[in-house]
Amino acid sequence: MDLNTITEVIRRPSEWPGADWHEGDAWLAGGTWLYSTEQPDLRRLIDLTALRWEPLVPTGEGLEISATCTIRDLYAFPWPEGRAAGILFRESCEAFLSSFKVWNAATVGGNICMSLPAGPMITLTVALEARYELWAPDGSVRVVDALDFVTGDHRNVLAPGEILRRVVIPEHALRKRTAHRRFTLTRLGRSTVFLVGTQRPGANDLLLTVTAGTTRPVRIAFDSLPDVRTLRQSIDAVPADVWFADPNGTPDHRRHLTRHFAEEICRELEAGDRA
Repeated sequence: MDLNTITEVIRRPSEWPGADWHEGDAWLAGGTWLYSTEQPDLRRLIDLTALRWEPLVPTGEGLEISATCTIRDLYAFPWPEGRAAGILFRESCEAFLSSFKVWNAATVGGNICMSLPAGPMITLTVALEARYELWAPDGSVRVVDALDFVTGDHRNVLAPGEILRRVVIPEHALRKRTAHRRFTLTRLGRSTVFLVGTQRPGANDLLLTVTAGTTRPVRIAFDSLPDVRTLRQSIDAVPADVWFADPNGTPDHRRHLTRHFAEEICRELEAGDRA
């Protein structure tokens, strides 16, 4: 059977790329996943890199990240003083299970739209309260909260032909203090759990984001840093069917790690507040 089903690559798409989309098409940005496995249902690729969207655009309201921004460009971005969350961008880039060659091609939007539990760009953008701008083939635009985009393992809210155009991270989230924990079975392996805690400057609150150990991102908000019992009860309240199972860990193992690392995150933020 002939598996080479791609018959055309659209190198110069319309400024509104959805106008070129038909059933059997796929968006091409980095192509690191697209070219790594058989794609028997695809007939055409639409090359988004030809649109030359600006990778990163700082604004007075925060930071806009193009869907075609590469992991390399995100990692190298020079963070202005005062944006404490900048360190989380580098940590999330380093959470990729990839070589430097993949970093040079893989894109922020591609990682998000793959919607895998261990997608580090999902972790990053959910933790920093981002919103995604989605373009539909009919020319309409909608904006969704990053938390609501991924609905399960390799599943999201994108409609046929819809595309992620940009990620917008609000300024207030960029100024938050952060603490994170990640566990892998091997040093450069896929994340078993990836947790991020954020806290407003001068405040005692906690926004805890749980990913990799769950099929979709989970975010738990506390008005003040919780005690161990409250924290564990909140984690245990995550529905059983949301915890992820694969060769990197069972749901029980991932829940245990999440409890442990969440407590560490609380202690780190509390210590930083006293410093």
